[in-house]
Amino acid sequence: MARQEAEPLEDQRQAGIQVIARAAAVMRALGKNPQGLSLAAIAQEVDLPRSTVQRIVRALEHEYLIESLGPNGGFRLGPALGQLINQTQTDIISLVKPYLTELSGQLQESVCLSTLAGDKTYVIDRIVAERELRVVFPIGIQVPAYATASGKVLLAEQPIATVRALLPKELPKLTPHTLTLSALLEQLTQVHREGHACDLQEHIEGLSSFAVGLDTYLGFYSISVVAPASRARNGETFYRQALLECRQKVERAIGKDAMLR
Repeated sequence: MARQEAEPLEDQRQAGIQVIARAAAVMRALGKNPQGLSLAAIAQEVDLPRSTVQRIVRALEHEYLIESLGPNGGFRLGPALGQLINQTQTDIISLVKPYLTELSGQLQESVCLSTLAGDKTYVIDRIVAERELRVVFPIGIQVPAYATASGKVLLAEQPIATVRALLPKELPKLTPHTLTLSALLEQLTQVHREGHACDLQEHIEGLSSFAVGLDTYLGFYSISVVAPASRARNGETFYRQALLECRQKVERAIGKDAMLR
């Protein structure tokens, strides 16, 4: 008897999941077409019967998640969606911090979230590793972008002409490993293609860093790990893989195209 009762409950749960999934598909379709779509176009986009789409659209419209384009027909994303995003997803630091904490714990190294400020990398948040030999740096520190992994992934998003305008023709030599401008520009092409960068004692002797770009609908940032060169020498592959996995998790949640997937 209990089994017979459980089956309808499971059916109801699955039906509820299906409704949510279909509503999400409709909203993604409208997100990809900000100019709006007719019911027929939405149905074609999400591969559902028009009658099903009409019911979903009516429910979403009632919650202001979708709005009508007027008497000529068609629908687009509604104001309630923007309000929700504005209320709950405008703070990049609070959104990314759990991922930084997880990454630092996984690598047992200090990690940071940075953005580009002119020709400098600006650290907006960081997690310091809990171990005896660790790298400690303050939030708000600004360091030369050309000599850090985080700076390189941020510079790599800029047109080469912009990078040339930002940086001096002769880059100050911070360590014996600091790159020349020509070598940096060549490296940035590879960084843009591969999506990750490294700094092998180019900023401070004895320290290395590894970073990935983070493309979110709140802007472009970098996540980096900073470690003593002695550990980085043996952990480069491990650091890079962990960073790439971290980026995938973050961008799945708040990536620039998250609403379109």
